[in-house]
Amino acid sequence: MDAPALRRRRVLGQALALAGTWAVASPLCNATAVQPATGWLSPRPELPPLRVKGADGRQHRLPELLAGRVTALQLMFTGCGSICPTQGALFAALASRLRARDAQLLSISIDVLGDTPASLLAWQARFGHHPAWATAVADAADVDQLASFVKGASARPGTHTAQVFVFDRQARLCHRTADAPAIAEVEALLAQVA
Repeated sequence: MDAPALRRRRVLGQALALAGTWAVASPLCNATAVQPATGWLSPRPELPPLRVKGADGRQHRLPELLAGRVTALQLMFTGCGSICPTQGALFAALASRLRARDAQLLSISIDVLGDTPASLLAWQARFGHHPAWATAVADAADVDQLASFVKGASARPGTHTAQVFVFDRQARLCHRTADAPAIAEVEALLAQVA
C-alpha cells in the first residue's frame, strides 16, 4: 500500500473513531480495522479468557461457556430498577421463541459486589426460567475488560447499556445492537449468525 493510500486510511479511521466507532489493530495487515459501536463487526474479535460465576455457583471461562452455540449476551444487574427489568423481559420473550437448538441467551451481571448466584436465580425467576437462558456474574478482576470488549473501546467506563451483543459459535463478537432492540431484531441476528 502506497503512502497516500495509507494516510487516507488513517484519516478515515480517525474520522470514524470520532463519529462513535473505535479502531482495533487488524491481524491481517498493518492498517487499522474500524469497528462500529453498533452493527456488524469485521474482523470478529475473539473474546478474551474472562471469568464469570454462573447462577449454579460454578466458575466458568466465558469463551468456553459461549463456544459451540450462537449467543445473545446482555449486561445487567439484579438491583437495577431502570432498564434491566426491560432487558430481562426481552430475554424471557426471546427465550420462549428460540427455535435453534444451538442458540443461547446469557445475562451477565456487572454488579460484582452485590450480585450472587442466589440473586441471579431470583432475578431470572421474575421472568421465568428457560433452558436456553442462563445468568452469571462477571469476575471482579474482569468486569471492566468485559464491558469494554462488548461495548467497544470508546464506551465510557461504568456506563449502563441496553444493548445486546451477538457472538458466533467460536465466541467471537459479531454484532452490537443499538439500545433496547426489538425481540424480532435479536431473533433475526441469531438466525443470521447461525
